Amino acid sequence: MKIVSTIAGFILFILFFGIAQKNTQVVDLHFFQQYYLRSPLVLMLLGSFIAGAALGILAVTPTVFRHRRETSQHKNTIQALQSAAGTGAAQPAADAVTPTPR
Repeated sequence: MKIVSTIAGFILFILFFGIAQKNTQVVDLHFFQQYYLRSPLVLMLLGSFIAGAALGILAVTPTVFRHRRETSQHKNTIQALQSAAGTGAAQPAADAVTPTPR
């Protein structure tokens, strides 16, 4: 499976490199108050992609930290309940149905 992902990554790299070679014309990105940035199109696209990925990661970060905190609290609750029950590990329920061999 690793070799398949390596080959797919190599093919994608070649494809994107070819597209970058075909899009080298210079474009202007205009900002407010007569400021602008002049750069090749491929660099503008790369910069836009990186900025979007960074903003996406920043948008998800609070949710990830909240889930980690909740998971830690749940683990502490489980440990407290297990120590209160007098066991160190979870035990199977007494009324659990076990499958019968055929």
